[in-house]
Amino acid sequence: MNKKKKSVKKRRASASKKPRRAQRSKRKVFIAVAGNIGAGKSSLTQLLSLRYGWKPFFESVEDNPYLNDFYADMKRWSFNLQVYFLSNRFRSHKAITEGPESVILDRVIYEDAEIFARNLYEIGNMEQRDYENYVALYDVMTEYLRPPDLLIYLRANVDTLVQQIFLRGRDFEQSIKKEYLEQLNRHYESWIARYKKGPLLVVESDELDFVNKQEDLEQLVRMIEGKLR
Repeated sequence: MNKKKKSVKKRRASASKKPRRAQRSKRKVFIAVAGNIGAGKSSLTQLLSLRYGWKPFFESVEDNPYLNDFYADMKRWSFNLQVYFLSNRFRSHKAITEGPESVILDRVIYEDAEIFARNLYEIGNMEQRDYENYVALYDVMTEYLRPPDLLIYLRANVDTLVQQIFLRGRDFEQSIKKEYLEQLNRHYESWIARYKKGPLLVVESDELDFVNKQEDLEQLVRMIEGKLR
């Protein structure tokens, strides 16, 4: 177990004791956390879920049947992986829209198409006909989805991403190259610059340690609550 996971677990008790200010309102909220691989999305999703009682929806990683194959041979498995993520994310978004609870989502469906599938196509790891078929399916799906009430984008440089990927210790991620993360970061910045679906909070996370430092978490919480108000 890596240091970040240990820290999150240690703070569950203290986080759950804090006043859940968001629950004072009966308004259902839909919060989403976006960011590159290793940016800290899952950790922040878990911490905010504990603090406010929001129902968390996490990205399918441990039970994903394609990830190991994908990182071993991206060109062969890129389309399969992206369709799996698209399907999984659509089910999560649908459950969020139809359910009565306030929720927080680890990665949004828009990232799949705007970042990952686009990048795989542009670097030659997804064929044009597969990419066009994927985008057509994505466009139909997203017509029926409610966008988040707030999108939190965790912006991090590649050195930060590499360090956090190493610390969490997933074997299949250790082969990810810095160049690939740089490509994804460029697509993230392009997408965020064009994002118009709702309120957006960009968090410069390189100097924040919201997992291990309570003051950093409180700073981030103030930013989030300011946007929600």
